[in-house]
Amino acid sequence: MFIDFARIRVKGGAGGAGAVAFRREKGVPRGGPAGGNGGRGGDVVLVADTQLSTLLDYSYRESYAAGRAGHGEGSNKTGADGDERELPVPLGTVVRDADTEERLGELLKQGDRLVVARGGRGGRGNASYATSTHQTPREWEPGEWGEERRIELELKLIADVGLVGEPNAGKSTLLSAVSAARPKIADYPFTTLEPNLGVVGLSDGRSMVIADIPGIIEGAADGKGLGTQFLRHIERTRTLALTVPADSEDLQATYELLRGELLSHDAALEQIPHCLVITKADLRAADDRDWDVDSPDAWGLFVISSVTGEGLSDFLQGLWRHVDQEKQRERAESPDLFPELEEWRP
Repeated sequence: MFIDFARIRVKGGAGGAGAVAFRREKGVPRGGPAGGNGGRGGDVVLVADTQLSTLLDYSYRESYAAGRAGHGEGSNKTGADGDERELPVPLGTVVRDADTEERLGELLKQGDRLVVARGGRGGRGNASYATSTHQTPREWEPGEWGEERRIELELKLIADVGLVGEPNAGKSTLLSAVSAARPKIADYPFTTLEPNLGVVGLSDGRSMVIADIPGIIEGAADGKGLGTQFLRHIERTRTLALTVPADSEDLQATYELLRGELLSHDAALEQIPHCLVITKADLRAADDRDWDVDSPDAWGLFVISSVTGEGLSDFLQGLWRHVDQEKQRERAESPDLFPELEEWRP
């Protein structure tokens, strides 16, 4: 089951209390204070893990706590720190405070860590209160409580290409034809109820990740159909492929509908380059192939058939060239981030 949103409660471990103790040693008639400090409570930390592709684990349980610290002891012994609680999440997870909606961070690379609930500070023992004028203190501090909050986890898939189109536009068939992914395919709308990822292998060891997004209908940005539930997954793609089936009654209207719904969902999507893909070309006779679609913002137009294989090679090569250009631009802008991302791409 694909789960891309979860709300959980996290709590840092409580700090340990300081101790009140005095030295008791042979030959030392007036032993001074020797109460140690309490340990520090453990943190709750989210850790990015490439082995995960969904937030399913967090739909079964909603509370997670780190370990509490040990109390201080005599002989100036500091209490043990509390155990850290690590929570693995998929790459592309965005984290927010559920009450304030403050964005806490996001995890994009394997091993990225984000502390979401800090452990409490340990209390001071009486040895910390000793001064030249107060040599036998009995004061001590309790440990602080750990931070507690509700957080929202939102997964945005990381893919090179996002397939966008109406239900039954041929997106799932296309993904199954060019990759090892096996999404559900049927001749009725909304067979794709969750995003699917497929790795497309090309010659010379080249590869790219394509995401199949559930079908978009008119009014999707306002919640109709599957609404905006899965549109978030195209926000991290390097390019979009807007799919329009050849048997559509009006190719131009379908293309404009897709563009309009995407921009209604998030105007920033206009910054993601896109190409236009006419699918199901095998449904048109040879003398009925007028692909007159006005798409000045598209970087390319491809006509394909996932059944016969027509145009697939040119389509994939065109995608690769554009994705590679985007990668080079991203490396130039963020050299420390994207070389590592390539190693962890699912």
